[in-house]
Amino acid sequence: MTPIITVAYLSVLACALFVLIRWPRLRLQGEEPVGLFTLIALLFTAGLDMGLVMLPLAEFPIYEGDPAFGFTNALAVEFGMWGPLVWLMYFVATFYFIVLEPRLLLFQIPAVKWIYNLTIIATCSFTCYLFMSNLPTYAPDLSQGAVWALVVGVIATAVISSGNMVVMKWLAIASSYGFGMLAFTALAMIAFVYSRVDLGDFTRNIGLLSDYFLHLPRFAVPIADYHEFYLFWWFAWSIMIGQFVARFVGGMQVWQLALAMVALPAILLGLWFSVLFVYHQGGVTIPGWLNWFMISVGVVFVINSLDSLIRLYSANLGWSREKLGDRGYYPLHFALQLALVGAYVFTPFQIQWVGLIVAGLYGLVYLLLARRLARLDGIGA
Repeated sequence: MTPIITVAYLSVLACALFVLIRWPRLRLQGEEPVGLFTLIALLFTAGLDMGLVMLPLAEFPIYEGDPAFGFTNALAVEFGMWGPLVWLMYFVATFYFIVLEPRLLLFQIPAVKWIYNLTIIATCSFTCYLFMSNLPTYAPDLSQGAVWALVVGVIATAVISSGNMVVMKWLAIASSYGFGMLAFTALAMIAFVYSRVDLGDFTRNIGLLSDYFLHLPRFAVPIADYHEFYLFWWFAWSIMIGQFVARFVGGMQVWQLALAMVALPAILLGLWFSVLFVYHQGGVTIPGWLNWFMISVGVVFVINSLDSLIRLYSANLGWSREKLGDRGYYPLHFALQLALVGAYVFTPFQIQWVGLIVAGLYGLVYLLLARRLARLDGIGA
């Protein structure tokens, strides 16, 4: 599947460059515009999941031990897995749903609509499965029953949140603040508690991030199987995050939206990874209370990801709370998500399959776009 993901990823990055060159000052307006901070909070929490909080410390040793990543340091690799090129995919999809989809209506074609929304449902449940899989690393004393109970609680909370847009927005803002507090607390622990490391290590790590930009072309194609997994994972997310974020863009020009969607999350990610890398370099054991702080922030991220995607596919398919009522809406989405988490746990089902289908959707969109180019006349005029 390597050639497929390579061509698909490069084509999306090329689309991003084309949009920025062709329509840099085109003003973009979503259906429910919000301020910049709320927009970035919604993007950051919907476009990421618990992996941001709970995966890096486990992945740094993987990158240091794999010769495929020997061209740079483990911190730059981690940043590359989550970094600017990924967010460019979200930007392209957001631009498409604001500017092109209202003219083309490609996602209203029944076959495209159903395939697309099935990928949203599957990706949504993978977020919860990933949380479930990594939780024992941070809470080894939790029994399997307790893990399942927490997963059930997360799904139930996300389904309830998805039925109320006000709750969704406040959860996104609260989780952004929670993430900031977590990063600050972890940094403060380095500065004032641990004698083996200090703020100088953190500053030097920020310098290590520059290696990502020196080797940027290497991250545009699969470096190893693990990087390929990430690319398929991001493809599975990309279209749906673009559609979700497109609703909330508030009158920004194309170049401004690209800068906001790519640079602002990248800065937050770079700072967070630099903090965690200090812990990795110093061999520092995270205290139990900080471990649970990380788990708590991870739980909120999972809920944010789930509720935004549940709301998205329910609106697309006519399964919204307004249409089904409380008695239909809540049981349907709870049962659907719990069943698919079980599919990831007990069957060979993988997120790479979902990413492959989404890559195929991109190809179909390119084909249909070429056939309906006449409908795009006048954009930016």
